[in-house]
Amino acid sequence: QVRLVESGGGLVQAGGSLRLSCAASGRIFRINKMSWYRQSPGKQRELVASITSDGTTNYADSLKGRFTISRDKNTAYLQMNSLKPEDAAVYYCNVQETFGDYWGQGTQVTVSS
Repeated sequence: QVRLVESGGGLVQAGGSLRLSCAASGRIFRINKMSWYRQSPGKQRELVASITSDGTTNYADSLKGRFTISRDKNTAYLQMNSLKPEDAAVYYCNVQETFGDYWGQGTQVTVSS
């Protein structure tokens, strides 16, 4: 079993920045991909960014240039700059590990205008 602990969410003014963290622990054989998703009320969960074991990154087109995903061993980070009110959502970490697919509990990001 893999456990994910997310942190870094909170309230920020529009134009501000936040850095989310997702730490994976437990019975980890190999993490193939770490991703961030987000979901706001009434909307489907959407991919924000992902990073593979070889460092390949992928971003939602609308977020390129403002969000940056990185990884240090079993921790993924999401640096979010120039935040907009529409970025407000619950952000979820997802880990694709050799033997399973795991989700974090989510961290709330609120952006005030």
